[in-house]
Amino acid sequence: MNPQTDLSSISYIMPVLNEETHLRTAVSSIFDQIGLDMKQIEVILAIGPSTDLTKEVAEGLSAQYPVRIVLNPSGKTPAGLNLAIKASRNDVIVRVDAHSQLSADYTKVALEILNATGAANVGGVMKAVGTTPFQKAIAFAYGSRFGLGGGSYHVGGSAGPSDSVYLGVFRREILEKLGGFNEKMIRGQDWELNLRIRDSGELVWFDPRLAVTYFPRSSLSKLSKQFFDTGAWRAQLTKAHINRANARYFAPPILVLTSLSGLGSYLTGLWGFLGLIPILSYLLGIGMVSLTAKSLNLKAKLALAVALPTMHFSWGFGFLAGLFHRR
Repeated sequence: MNPQTDLSSISYIMPVLNEETHLRTAVSSIFDQIGLDMKQIEVILAIGPSTDLTKEVAEGLSAQYPVRIVLNPSGKTPAGLNLAIKASRNDVIVRVDAHSQLSADYTKVALEILNATGAANVGGVMKAVGTTPFQKAIAFAYGSRFGLGGGSYHVGGSAGPSDSVYLGVFRREILEKLGGFNEKMIRGQDWELNLRIRDSGELVWFDPRLAVTYFPRSSLSKLSKQFFDTGAWRAQLTKAHINRANARYFAPPILVLTSLSGLGSYLTGLWGFLGLIPILSYLLGIGMVSLTAKSLNLKAKLALAVALPTMHFSWGFGFLAGLFHRR
């Protein structure tokens, strides 16, 4: 059984790069946590070489709150996480994303779960929320099984052992034992770390009460880049751990290959119109999902019809690129 922990032993770590829009919200949500004594906790921001006003916003926050800043010259997420962990001193490490907002009882509930389960890492649901019609469409896609395939930390589920969780509340001892995050994994470093945690005999625990608001990308180009990169790094992880790969990882690359082969067959006259059946069926499904999204208005429904294929095809092309090229 792992030792009991309390609310006075918390370090919050946050890698930050080009986040002038959301950084204040993310940090404020930490100091709005129920039951925390601001004199006992610490918040460490690992600031990368941003091209916006992120550094100035961070410095303003450090003047208002007990926030410490460490520089992350590479700007890479796993490097920033490790630098922040190294600079921290408390027994429990809470990972926070600069695009996120913690629910008010997040830390309190997480500590209760750590103590009740003896887990090395606990986490919950990424609750995507948008402000513009485009962001609302992406948020809907994140929470839809048709959008991201139905992972529990996107669509919810029952509390229990899990392969991975969103963000994470870690016991410091496990991070030190395993050497922290793998800095070679620019994306997917959380899944890879949770795999090592499980392989070490420790427990990763999911609980849907741990809800974290997440603000999606604000433009189609940013969304496409995010999903291409995520797909490429997922391919790297899949190659390294093929026996642990989930079947849903292969759906986007299969969609890409099927669509391209069908389009090629149509253009060359090999199969004629029959070659277009796969892509037309997919687009029909996209249209049905978009039109029946009751929580979205018309503009958001139209944005969803564009966002879903962007997510699927970007992820699929990224996965295929990651299979054949080492980044």
